[in-house]
Amino acid sequence: METKKFLSGFIAVIGRPNVGKSTLINHIIKEKVTIVSDKAQTTRNRILCIHTDENSQMIFLDTPGIHKPKHKLGEFMDDAAYQSLKDIEAVLFLVAGTDKKGPGDMFISEKLKNCTVPVFLLINKIDLLTKEQVLQAIMSYRELYPFAQIIPISAKRGENVDVVLDELKQILPEGPKYFPDDMITDQPERLLVAEIVREKLLLVMNEEIPHAIAVYVEEMKTRSKNKVYIRTNIYVERNSQKRIVIGKNGSILKEVGALARQDIETLLGSSVYLDIWVKIKADWRNKVAALRELGYTKE
Repeated sequence: METKKFLSGFIAVIGRPNVGKSTLINHIIKEKVTIVSDKAQTTRNRILCIHTDENSQMIFLDTPGIHKPKHKLGEFMDDAAYQSLKDIEAVLFLVAGTDKKGPGDMFISEKLKNCTVPVFLLINKIDLLTKEQVLQAIMSYRELYPFAQIIPISAKRGENVDVVLDELKQILPEGPKYFPDDMITDQPERLLVAEIVREKLLLVMNEEIPHAIAVYVEEMKTRSKNKVYIRTNIYVERNSQKRIVIGKNGSILKEVGALARQDIETLLGSSVYLDIWVKIKADWRNKVAALRELGYTKE
């Protein structure tokens, strides 16, 4: 009896900021490995997310949204997105069906012109559209690039996501199992914890300040039976931002801490004591040394 071939490969997920890339990845992996927010440019690093089943392993590269950089952090984020287009088997180009085709989409399609692998266009957020609006979006975007397939999806509800996976299996080559069956991301626990805290800041705060925020886990260790102590630093660029992040009588930090602790305990499978500090690191988004210290640049 012939053994069924095992398929594997790397798939880049690209698109403008805030089109639902992280939501799609989390649905595929069925775990929360990348943070989600309605604010643009939430993802800052390129994150490997691994989906394994009986016959295949797909390694998705969740990338920062491609945008015009305004600082060195933005340059790093764009570089991380473009680097994901190397040594891959396919590209998932995500657009939001609720948005009109814009210069950002055309900019990305230009970057794809030298791409030699299949590019799938995923029109996201169809749960917010009528059938006629979905068809209009397909007609509008199809002229951008010779896409292998155009698939309307709802990353939030999971609609047609199984279709995307089936299409990817059609083009994946035979290959090895790169990661163990139970591994869903290449990110260390400390980084996942820091990202959870940052996600809660994005959720709680309505200011533009969250984009001037970095989160770094300074210490993480088990202090007593099934109790993990985590000391986390939130870095801002100015003293005025520090006051806003802390909130009146520490109200913002308390809310962020309570929300983050729930997700971190689920991630680690143990109770957590979360110690959060807010510190000033002036203009850190434009300083290479600070970006390196916070894990945003290559060594």
